[in-house]
Amino acid sequence: MQLIHVAAVALNQTPLDWPGNASNIRSAIDLSREKGVSIVCLPELSITGYGCEDAFLSADVQRRAQQTLEEIIPNTKNLIVSVGLPVMHSGALYNCVAVIADRGLLGFVAKSHLAGDGIHYEPRWFKPWPRNYTGEVNIEGQSYPIGNIMFDFSGVRIGFEICEDAWAANRPGGALGLEAVDFILNPSGSHFAFGKQEVRRRLVLESSRAFGVTYVYANLLGNEAGRVIYDGSTLIASGGRMVIEGPRLSFEDMVVTTACVDVDVTRMNRARLSSFQPGIGDSRVQRVESQFEFPTVDPQPKTFQVATWETGPDVKEEEFSRAVALGLFDYLRKSRAGGF
Repeated sequence: MQLIHVAAVALNQTPLDWPGNASNIRSAIDLSREKGVSIVCLPELSITGYGCEDAFLSADVQRRAQQTLEEIIPNTKNLIVSVGLPVMHSGALYNCVAVIADRGLLGFVAKSHLAGDGIHYEPRWFKPWPRNYTGEVNIEGQSYPIGNIMFDFSGVRIGFEICEDAWAANRPGGALGLEAVDFILNPSGSHFAFGKQEVRRRLVLESSRAFGVTYVYANLLGNEAGRVIYDGSTLIASGGRMVIEGPRLSFEDMVVTTACVDVDVTRMNRARLSSFQPGIGDSRVQRVESQFEFPTVDPQPKTFQVATWETGPDVKEEEFSRAVALGLFDYLRKSRAGGF
């Protein structure tokens, strides 16, 4: 039995609010540590905020994002933390996740599939990372891998799908499954829509079953800037079973949803799948190895209860009233207006 405590974190961020965003991230990391967590998944582009729009292309925004990352790193003692930010590489900008372990930066996972439909315009600012390629990015004279990579922490393997990556036909999870990863983390910036939570549940459950992993989903929260609302969905599933689901549409700055999973059970269930064929000798994902000592974790109750309104007959009306209230509240406080 190898129990590992993992957290999916929803954050209410504001584009370009460097001190505020950094403070939320540090507070979420500290709260996760207090809860005994070892792996922390923060949402997509949580350092800058998702809604920076054309400001993403500003050199100053990229520098400030890097500086904020460097400020966060010392807070990650005894933790594995993933945090989102834009990264410039070879003259192009990429939507990335920085992976930190015990106060050390290990590398960057870059998004392969960009959201460019509906309200999303990611291709305007970012480039999709080419599959099966790994580059290097230099920060303060130190080189770090960037691209399609996974991480091996003393035998515990972690891979990533960044939001839209998970919704594509040729998704990274397929290659990660062949690499026998134990966890797939999905940092997301997924806007609120009626009925979308049920679609997410199906995605997370089926991903955890098909790939034989623990799947961790962490979304942004609140009205970042303007009219787009994020519901702060946090989901953790393992082997086709929902382990825990956090509250949505919270008025808090953050929601930290944690679960304790048994990696040995996940591996056993995957090995029993006749459909699982390891990609021996045909690896498409570069592996970054790091020594990390996971603490001993006591077993926890495996039951959880979703909020009553989430399963009631009036869920659409409940979503509407809660989303509008949260959106207006954030608009009021973030714009510093005296009213509407």
